[in-house]
Amino acid sequence: MSADVAVDVVQLDLTDISRFEAMMTLFGDAFGDVARYCDKRPSQDYVRGLLSSDAFIGIVALDQEEVVGGLAAYDLKKFERECSEIYIYDLAVSASHRRRGIATAMIQALRRIAQARGAEVIFVQADYDDPPAIALYESLGTREDVLHFDIAISTTEET
Repeated sequence: MSADVAVDVVQLDLTDISRFEAMMTLFGDAFGDVARYCDKRPSQDYVRGLLSSDAFIGIVALDQEEVVGGLAAYDLKKFERECSEIYIYDLAVSASHRRRGIATAMIQALRRIAQARGAEVIFVQADYDDPPAIALYESLGTREDVLHFDIAISTTEET
Protein backbone atom coordinates (compact mmCIF):
# COMPACT_ATOMS: atom_id res chain seq x y z
CA MET A 1 0.00 0.00 0.00
CA SER A 2 1.26 3.47 -0.81
CA ALA A 3 2.61 5.33 2.20
CA ASP A 4 0.73 8.50 1.24
CA VAL A 5 -2.67 6.87 1.82
CA ALA A 6 -3.56 5.88 5.36
CA VAL A 7 -6.68 3.73 5.26
CA ASP A 8 -8.52 1.93 7.98
CA VAL A 9 -10.28 -1.31 7.07
CA VAL A 10 -13.32 -1.99 9.24
CA GLN A 11 -16.14 -4.50 9.35
CA LEU A 12 -19.54 -2.83 9.30
CA ASP A 13 -21.90 -3.36 12.21
CA LEU A 14 -25.51 -2.38 12.70
CA THR A 15 -24.53 1.18 13.69
CA ASP A 16 -22.80 1.79 10.34
CA ILE A 17 -25.81 2.76 8.22
CA SER A 18 -24.08 5.83 6.72
CA ARG A 19 -20.97 3.81 5.83
CA PHE A 20 -23.19 1.15 4.24
CA GLU A 21 -24.89 3.90 2.19
CA ALA A 22 -21.50 5.26 1.12
CA MET A 23 -20.42 1.75 0.11
CA MET A 24 -23.52 1.45 -2.07
CA THR A 25 -22.70 4.77 -3.76
CA LEU A 26 -19.11 3.60 -4.29
CA PHE A 27 -20.31 0.35 -5.91
CA GLY A 28 -22.68 2.26 -8.21
CA ASP A 29 -19.90 4.58 -9.33
CA ALA A 30 -17.20 1.90 -9.63
CA PHE A 31 -19.38 -0.53 -11.58
CA GLY A 32 -21.05 2.15 -13.72
CA ASP A 33 -24.43 0.97 -12.43
CA VAL A 34 -25.81 3.74 -10.24
CA ALA A 35 -29.40 2.63 -10.91
CA ARG A 36 -28.82 -0.83 -9.39
CA TYR A 37 -27.01 0.38 -6.29
CA CYS A 38 -28.65 3.73 -5.61
CA ASP A 39 -32.15 4.01 -7.07
CA LYS A 40 -34.00 1.52 -4.84
CA ARG A 41 -31.97 1.41 -1.66
CA PRO A 42 -33.22 -0.76 1.16
CA SER A 43 -34.76 0.81 4.26
CA GLN A 44 -32.62 1.48 7.33
CA ASP A 45 -34.44 -1.35 9.14
CA TYR A 46 -33.53 -3.75 6.34
CA VAL A 47 -29.89 -2.58 6.41
CA ARG A 48 -29.72 -2.97 10.21
CA GLY A 49 -31.07 -6.51 9.85
CA LEU A 50 -28.50 -7.28 7.18
CA LEU A 51 -25.62 -5.81 9.18
CA SER A 52 -26.63 -7.70 12.33
CA SER A 53 -26.97 -10.99 10.44
CA ASP A 54 -24.32 -13.71 10.55
CA ALA A 55 -24.97 -14.29 6.84
CA PHE A 56 -23.74 -10.89 5.57
CA ILE A 57 -20.27 -9.39 5.91
CA GLY A 58 -19.66 -5.76 4.96
CA ILE A 59 -16.16 -4.31 4.99
CA VAL A 60 -15.11 -0.77 4.10
CA ALA A 61 -11.79 0.99 3.65
CA LEU A 62 -11.74 4.51 5.07
CA ASP A 63 -9.44 7.37 4.10
CA GLN A 64 -10.07 9.66 7.05
CA GLU A 65 -13.84 9.01 7.26
CA GLU A 66 -14.43 8.73 3.50
CA VAL A 67 -15.39 5.28 2.23
CA VAL A 68 -12.86 4.56 -0.54
CA GLY A 69 -13.31 0.79 -0.72
CA GLY A 70 -16.07 -1.68 -0.09
CA LEU A 71 -16.52 -5.42 0.08
CA ALA A 72 -19.84 -7.24 0.43
CA ALA A 73 -19.70 -10.96 1.21
CA TYR A 74 -21.97 -13.76 2.33
CA ASP A 75 -21.26 -16.55 4.80
CA LEU A 76 -22.81 -19.63 3.21
CA LYS A 77 -23.45 -22.39 5.72
CA LYS A 78 -22.78 -25.82 4.25
CA PHE A 79 -25.25 -28.67 4.62
CA GLU A 80 -22.89 -31.64 4.44
CA ARG A 81 -20.94 -30.66 7.56
CA GLU A 82 -20.58 -27.87 10.10
CA CYS A 83 -18.62 -25.28 8.17
CA SER A 84 -19.14 -22.46 5.76
CA GLU A 85 -17.71 -20.84 2.67
CA ILE A 86 -17.47 -17.10 2.23
CA TYR A 87 -18.58 -15.64 -1.10
CA ILE A 88 -17.34 -12.19 -2.11
CA TYR A 89 -20.36 -10.73 -3.88
CA ASP A 90 -18.98 -7.24 -4.62
CA LEU A 91 -15.62 -5.55 -4.15
CA ALA A 92 -14.64 -2.10 -5.37
CA VAL A 93 -12.16 0.67 -4.69
CA SER A 94 -12.72 4.29 -5.72
CA ALA A 95 -10.84 5.27 -8.87
CA SER A 96 -8.70 7.79 -6.95
CA HIS A 97 -7.47 5.10 -4.54
CA ARG A 98 -6.80 2.13 -6.83
CA ARG A 99 -3.48 0.30 -7.14
CA ARG A 100 -2.58 0.99 -3.51
CA GLY A 101 -3.32 -2.38 -1.92
CA ILE A 102 -6.74 -1.44 -0.57
CA ALA A 103 -8.60 -4.36 -2.18
CA THR A 104 -5.98 -6.76 -0.85
CA ALA A 105 -6.27 -5.22 2.63
CA MET A 106 -10.06 -5.73 2.59
CA ILE A 107 -9.63 -9.35 1.49
CA GLN A 108 -7.07 -9.88 4.26
CA ALA A 109 -9.62 -8.55 6.77
CA LEU A 110 -12.18 -10.95 5.31
CA ARG A 111 -9.68 -13.79 5.71
CA ARG A 112 -9.40 -13.04 9.42
CA ILE A 113 -13.20 -12.96 9.77
CA ALA A 114 -13.52 -16.21 7.79
CA GLN A 115 -10.91 -17.92 9.96
CA ALA A 116 -12.64 -16.77 13.15
CA ARG A 117 -15.92 -18.19 11.83
CA GLY A 118 -14.35 -21.51 10.88
CA ALA A 119 -14.96 -21.06 7.15
CA GLU A 120 -13.11 -23.38 4.79
CA VAL A 121 -12.61 -21.07 1.81
CA ILE A 122 -13.36 -17.66 0.34
CA PHE A 123 -14.51 -17.64 -3.26
CA VAL A 124 -15.26 -14.92 -5.79
CA GLN A 125 -16.29 -14.59 -9.42
CA ALA A 126 -14.65 -12.30 -11.95
CA ASP A 127 -15.69 -11.28 -15.43
CA TYR A 128 -13.36 -12.24 -18.28
CA ASP A 129 -13.30 -8.59 -19.37
CA ASP A 130 -11.93 -7.38 -16.00
CA PRO A 131 -8.16 -8.06 -16.08
CA PRO A 132 -7.37 -6.04 -12.92
CA ALA A 133 -9.82 -8.14 -10.87
CA ILE A 134 -8.50 -11.36 -12.38
CA ALA A 135 -4.91 -10.36 -11.58
CA LEU A 136 -5.86 -9.49 -7.98
CA TYR A 137 -7.69 -12.75 -7.35
CA GLU A 138 -4.99 -14.86 -9.06
CA SER A 139 -2.40 -13.25 -6.78
CA LEU A 140 -4.40 -14.39 -3.73
CA GLY A 141 -5.85 -17.73 -4.71
CA THR A 142 -6.30 -20.55 -7.18
CA ARG A 143 -8.18 -19.95 -10.40
CA GLU A 144 -11.02 -22.30 -11.30
CA ASP A 145 -12.74 -21.99 -14.65
CA VAL A 146 -16.43 -22.68 -14.13
CA LEU A 147 -19.66 -21.77 -15.81
CA HIS A 148 -22.09 -19.39 -14.13
CA PHE A 149 -25.81 -19.49 -14.87
CA ASP A 150 -28.50 -17.00 -13.87
CA ILE A 151 -31.87 -18.73 -13.52
CA ALA A 152 -34.72 -16.24 -13.81
CA ILE A 153 -37.45 -16.19 -11.21
CA SER A 154 -40.72 -16.11 -13.12
CA THR A 155 -43.51 -13.90 -11.83
CA THR A 156 -46.11 -15.95 -13.69
CA GLU A 157 -46.97 -19.56 -13.20
CA GLU A 158 -45.12 -21.76 -15.69
CA THR A 159 -47.07 -24.35 -17.67
